[in-house]
Amino acid sequence: MARIRISRISPGVVAALFVLGACAPDSPVPTSADRDAQISLARVGYDQAGVHRQYGPPVKVGNGMARTYVVVDSKDGQTPVELGIALDAKALQDLPSTEMMYMYLLKLPAQAPDPYKLVELDWNPHGHEPPGVYTVPHFDFHFYTISLAERNSIVPSNPNFAAEANNLPSGGYVPPFYAALAGPGQTPADIAVPMMGVHWSDVRAPELQALLGHPENYQPFTKTFIYGSWNGRLTFYEPMITLAYLQSNPDFNGDIPVPQLYPEPGYFPTSYKVTYDAQAKEYRVALTGLTQHQ
Repeated sequence: MARIRISRISPGVVAALFVLGACAPDSPVPTSADRDAQISLARVGYDQAGVHRQYGPPVKVGNGMARTYVVVDSKDGQTPVELGIALDAKALQDLPSTEMMYMYLLKLPAQAPDPYKLVELDWNPHGHEPPGVYTVPHFDFHFYTISLAERNSIVPSNPNFAAEANNLPSGGYVPPFYAALAGPGQTPADIAVPMMGVHWSDVRAPELQALLGHPENYQPFTKTFIYGSWNGRLTFYEPMITLAYLQSNPDFNGDIPVPQLYPEPGYFPTSYKVTYDAQAKEYRVALTGLTQHQ
């Protein structure tokens, strides 16, 4: 699939942040033995009998390639275990460096679970707003639960753009500690990113603490997890990872806050991972701990 190069349309510099929407702080964060077992499975590289990885078609990135993949457990009825994007080692070489965001649309493997319909990899050579937070070279890994046509309709020329952006999820549909963050006097429509939507951040994220009035807790951005919404529902799941962190050959798998309610049936993440497989010479960023909801 062809690469698309676009300019990121900034929703404005975020100077002083405030919360839009409920954070549902009493929602549970998964800590079960089943989650621990899933993490253990991830770290051994899925070499158990019956567990296998299926890749989607590759797309050229840098001097290498990116492709989606799904890990399924055939011993348990082809149950999905992990959904991710793999970058080979050469993909981090000779990346574009202009003041653009480079967008790569990736096709899903045949066994990818519901409700995922679209995967988008974005390379930001100079990062993006807020200044001093995400203005470092990094990748955005978008896993959409809406179609390409629906995603493409998220543009300011759409007469329903403002109404659909301002229609935020609420109550049990909002993960704990997450909020849409905007500047004073701004609405969700003001911070909505075309062809993406409204981004929700974990208010505990260390890279946000200086902006949120807790500079003593600030740590530079290396990795974070974003939720996205449009027209009343969560529509994408997004790990954001710096180039430098990937180049450190990490082995990370961490829990994410999850909502109590889901707008549709399917397999939803309770964690995400950022790892390097030295044998395959492949970086992987994935939604993990996939749990079925009806």
